[in-house]
Amino acid sequence: MLWVKAFHLMTMVTWFAALFYLPRLFVYHIDATDALSRDRFCIMERRLYRAIAIPSMIATILLGIWLISFNPSYYKSAGWLHAKLAVVVLLIGYHHVCGAYVRKFAAGTVTRSGRFFRIFNELPVLALVIIILLAVVKPF
Repeated sequence: MLWVKAFHLMTMVTWFAALFYLPRLFVYHIDATDALSRDRFCIMERRLYRAIAIPSMIATILLGIWLISFNPSYYKSAGWLHAKLAVVVLLIGYHHVCGAYVRKFAAGTVTRSGRFFRIFNELPVLALVIIILLAVVKPF
């Protein structure tokens, strides 16, 4: 079980790293003034999303399910886990919104400002704080 937990944590850290960096790339992309830079950001965003964010999200979810399978009767009544999973569902939604922005940037149809993406970039930080507190403190 400890090996599964260790790999779950590794993939979660990788997923969060991608979710922290991708919106930051959006900020840089929106501020880019030349076509070469915008094209370069499209490549970076696509590669980060497809090669790192998606695989690490899938691995995190699968390893989390594997962890729950070790003691499902306990986890069915663990309120902290239910709250954590609710935040994870929101994070998965955030992940897919990021994917939609990757596609919009590639198509040149983004209408949001750099300020929007600077604020948007902070949302996974909030999710990370909540998830860590729930998993470590287990308040309910």
